[in-house]
Amino acid sequence: MSGFDYGEYVEAFNRGDDAALMQRYFVPDFKFTGGSRLYETREEFLAFLDWAHDGVREIIRPITVMQTEDRIFAEIDMDFVASKPRHDFPFAKLEPGDLITVKFFVLYHLQDGMVTELKSMTWPADYHVTKAPLLGAHPGQRAAFHAYAAAFSAGGERFGRFYTPDVVLELPGMPPIEGREAIVSFYARMFERVRETLTVNQLVMDDGGISADVISTFTAHRDAPDFQVAPLASGEAVSVRVFVHYTLRDGHIAHIKVARAGEPELHRGPE
Repeated sequence: MSGFDYGEYVEAFNRGDDAALMQRYFVPDFKFTGGSRLYETREEFLAFLDWAHDGVREIIRPITVMQTEDRIFAEIDMDFVASKPRHDFPFAKLEPGDLITVKFFVLYHLQDGMVTELKSMTWPADYHVTKAPLLGAHPGQRAAFHAYAAAFSAGGERFGRFYTPDVVLELPGMPPIEGREAIVSFYARMFERVRETLTVNQLVMDDGGISADVISTFTAHRDAPDFQVAPLASGEAVSVRVFVHYTLRDGHIAHIKVARAGEPELHRGPE
């Protein structure tokens, strides 16, 4: 055989370090041919990946793989998970929290354990693809959690798609909020005066749950003298470290329990 371990390649791809991937697996004069793109060096293709992956994680899920001495043919369901707006993304206009899956058919040419050429064709987004559970232990599911945090921080209602219909939210000093619609409505009212931004410090995930060490920063764009965490005037912000445990069911968040891990820190607006 060629000495090319496709399973190891997939693991490396899914780590999201494009420069390391290209250096390890692709020859300098590597050639890529797609439906509307042609790149004739490794550097050209890496520049494309840098652009394509700006705010979007790409995750390989192989469906069928056939390998010979110098060729690999793979049917792939490729997940794209957005953590920032990408209205120029090739397969669909993306907002934070969006996830699309695209069917790829890829032919790899191999020589001495390296990829010399790659030919790729695709079907339209979400056409006859498999879907992995949204959240869990897989690298794509971990990327989806970061997309959830980005969607929440962006405001709006997209973050609600990560919840089960009967999700329960437990916040410090408040009665539980029950149900996806109730939670989305609660935050919609809060976001009218105060926006919350999540900064994830550490994350532990498996298929049953998520534990996160998070900094929540609340920024007032209108006066909020009765805000639960601390009274805020417009332009002021308060940050607090929290530990959050998410219980998962079928890849969606079914229970959220938040505990403060530090005292709120107030950031005054400009005088």
